[in-house]
This record gives sequence, C-alpha cells and structure tokens, in this order.
Amino acid sequence: MKTISIEATPKTPTITFDSGKGFLEIKGRSIPENALEFYKPLVEWVEKYADKPQTSTNVNIQLEYFNTSSSKCILDVFKKLEAIKKGGSNVLINWYYEEDDEDMLEAGEDYQAIVNVPFKMVQVV
Repeated sequence: MKTISIEATPKTPTITFDSGKGFLEIKGRSIPENALEFYKPLVEWVEKYADKPQTSTNVNIQLEYFNTSSSKCILDVFKKLEAIKKGGSNVLINWYYEEDDEDMLEAGEDYQAIVNVPFKMVQVV
C-alpha cells in the first residue's frame, strides 16, 4: 500500500498514513471547504489497510481546531480503526490537546466514548 502524505494548508491538516509502520497521523487545522471530499481517500485507505494491518497501529491526532463536518469524517476514520481492533490487531489513538484547550480534550473524550478503541489523552504543554 502506498503511504499517504499530505502537506498542511491553512484549512487542511498534515496527513501521514504509513501502512508499513502501522502509523497514522492527522495534525493541524481541519476546516476544509468540503470535508467529505478531503477525508474520503483517507477513509478508503484505512479500509484497505484493515485487510492486512500491522499487529500494532498507532494513531496520532494533534488538531488545533476542526469543524463539524471534519468531526464526522474523523469519526468515520475511527470506525474503520475499530474494525481493525475487532480483527485482533492492537490500535491506540493518541489524542493530543493543548494544556488550556478544554474543548479539544472534551472532543477526544467524546470520541473515546463512541468508538471501542483505546485512547491516550496527551497534554501538550
């Protein structure tokens, strides 16, 4: 599988999805004009990755801000990761949030309550 590597823009996050390392990262701001269009290839990539995942998959989510439509798309990615975990692989989502950003911490906790994948809340000081 090809690695997905997308540079950040003012409206979209940096994306690194590397199947060989079992590493996925979404970092920055996520307020794309069309979130479904931006995230569709990422959701499809995780679907394909689920066919032959690494024994351990680490996911880093380090968002400064994301809009409502991005929120739904991120949940779609998490649902695909949940399927990988159900298949017997280890999956860990590292959810990064700024020390004073209660909203981002809460967003991570909301996702944690929805999907059956272990989350690690990581405070960035």
